[in-house]
Amino acid sequence: MKDILSLSLREVAAAIRAKKLSSLEATRACLDRIREIQPFTNCFIAVEEEEALRAARAADRMRGKSARLGPLHGVPLAHKDMYYRKGRITTGGSKILRNYRPDVTATVVERMQRAGAVWLGNLNMAEFAANPTGHNDHFGHCRNPWNTEHISGGSSSGSGVAVAARACYGSLGSDTGGSVRLPAAANGVVGLKPTYGRISRHGIMPRSWSLDTVGPLTRTVADCAKLMKIIAGADANDTTCSAEKVPDYEKALTGCIRGLKIGMPLNHYYEEATDDVRRCMSASLDVLKSLGARIVELKVPDPQRLFDLSNAITQVESAAIHGRWMRERPQDYSLMMLARTEPGFHLPATVYLQALNARPRLSAEFIEAVFSKVDVLHAPVMPMPVPTIAETTPRQAGDVQPMIRRLTRNNRPANFLGVPSLSVPAGFSANGLPVAFQLMGRPFSEALLFQIGDAYQRVTDWHGQAPGI
Repeated sequence: MKDILSLSLREVAAAIRAKKLSSLEATRACLDRIREIQPFTNCFIAVEEEEALRAARAADRMRGKSARLGPLHGVPLAHKDMYYRKGRITTGGSKILRNYRPDVTATVVERMQRAGAVWLGNLNMAEFAANPTGHNDHFGHCRNPWNTEHISGGSSSGSGVAVAARACYGSLGSDTGGSVRLPAAANGVVGLKPTYGRISRHGIMPRSWSLDTVGPLTRTVADCAKLMKIIAGADANDTTCSAEKVPDYEKALTGCIRGLKIGMPLNHYYEEATDDVRRCMSASLDVLKSLGARIVELKVPDPQRLFDLSNAITQVESAAIHGRWMRERPQDYSLMMLARTEPGFHLPATVYLQALNARPRLSAEFIEAVFSKVDVLHAPVMPMPVPTIAETTPRQAGDVQPMIRRLTRNNRPANFLGVPSLSVPAGFSANGLPVAFQLMGRPFSEALLFQIGDAYQRVTDWHGQAPGI
């Protein structure tokens, strides 16, 4: 058997089920790895070592009794510190919630518990999920395991780092404007921003009600498909959660993409792309073409307009969530959080309502214009190589918005549209850090995105490379 930590989520789940590996062995290996990397990456806010070992021992006893086992039985996972567990501290990466103990458990947490997963601890994240870099002034910045001088991406920063550094086999993050895809791209792992409403948000710290989505980060597309099957689906506790039937995503992984049309946008997505990024995008399209897909160049409806409308919605809804605390405890917020939220207090209600009202029409127009011509849209996640922490540290409030815009310009449109988007590792830039493409599709087309991403990973090995930390 391969080294325990090099196993994929699907491999470790199968090994535990087949009694080739114990949950205790896998959990201890992860805990040892966490102790090794935490001083350099700061990817955890809290590690629950004793609880995890107890859960692993219990999983092994249950397996020995030939009990019915869930699909994640005994598999060690860790999650962004915004998923509520009743009575357990959930900080949201903030000073304000440093000692917050919710009185509910998130639906997705309950689903993973029923599937048998072991909880290793709570992962670092941007304060209140509000920046795309991984900066955190309260718990310390999360650092990229490929080069700790560089950002981890955010806001699901610890999720991207822990999965890439082989400290856990998968993680849940959240994506309101790129917060799953950016850390997935920056760390060389897979990340899915699902269709809006595909996964319940009950019991999860909100950032922007109209745009928030829950998404998994994993080492492979196949692992991502496995997690999605477990956590997706209707929830009576979340009225925004769709009742659309959940397919068996793993069955979509056929390896065949012959005849599929993959769109390459001629506007917006490449406008600020560096030569490094363009090279990786071109190479990935060549691979997909070699597998029988057709590459179709097309102009898409103005994504910048969608970016601006998405930003207005996020700012207003975030201001509504944080209004009382920002009035009473402004000193407990970071400069970045204040700079991102305060504009929402000054946007007229008419602007916010116009953005919401325009959303169905603009989404329908974009989906028809693009996906009547192609099956999926292919674009860079980030238009530039992963920057350093120093380069993205704001010195004053006016530094924040330009930096946020550049990092998230290719991601926010999918959140406004409500469509799924899958980030897939696609090589490395000259600075030695990962580059990724994203595949966007029609609403509820996650299975198709997995099919294409998995076919790509069957003939490439970017996802198999691990940081040397």
